[in-house]
Amino acid sequence: MERCNLLGARISRTSLSHACETVESWISNKQSDYVCACNVHMIMESYDNPALRAVINSAGLVTPDGMPVVWYMRRNGSPDQKRVCGPDLMPELLRKAERLGWRVGLHGGHPETLEKLQERLRSDYPALNVVYANSPPFRALTETEEIEIRNRINAAGVELLFVSLGCPKQEMWMSANKAHLSCVSIGVGAAFSFLAGTVKQAPVAMQRTGFEWLFRLVSEPKRLWHRYAKTNPRFMALVFFPFLRRQITD
Repeated sequence: MERCNLLGARISRTSLSHACETVESWISNKQSDYVCACNVHMIMESYDNPALRAVINSAGLVTPDGMPVVWYMRRNGSPDQKRVCGPDLMPELLRKAERLGWRVGLHGGHPETLEKLQERLRSDYPALNVVYANSPPFRALTETEEIEIRNRINAAGVELLFVSLGCPKQEMWMSANKAHLSCVSIGVGAAFSFLAGTVKQAPVAMQRTGFEWLFRLVSEPKRLWHRYAKTNPRFMALVFFPFLRRQITD
């Protein structure tokens, strides 16, 4: 699949429907792989961390999550590129999983969030087969604990695993476990919290303008201010301002 290089991270030129079709193909062929939804935060984390960059670039699919990433891709060979974020990808795949009978797993999130998410899924997708749900401790796990989790996922026969551990933890986890799991893993970030209703998602209009980060910052200032203070100005300096200078001089 053709990709666009953005500060070393290679983003797939894909769409929501194409991403879902790709996942379906992997599951049909019993192929173990993982999907990263790449936004500005992940771009800058990978820019600073070669190990994370390698993990992203080794993913079977890297979707453009966030309008700045989409705008960059539109200016660099994909004029019709659309956003494909975790909170949009997850419901689409859940509908497909319910229809096709895939065995679904949920890994991550706070225990309260995971419980509310399962309640929501039972209501919205009554025929969905959720065979695994786990909220692991937020500390580093021992090797024994990691093996136990892998064994539980495989024993349950999970085919589609949604992972919500936050960036870069979920990407590193999916990569480290790809060879040990017989399923497709999707890193969905805050999608668990959005679907569970424990965190409010920005209005669609605000998402399209590229200011979703501001909505989230106002909603969760203590948790997110450091992230945005660190990543957004540097992204602007490295990507947006050089682009603006080229437009002015051309």
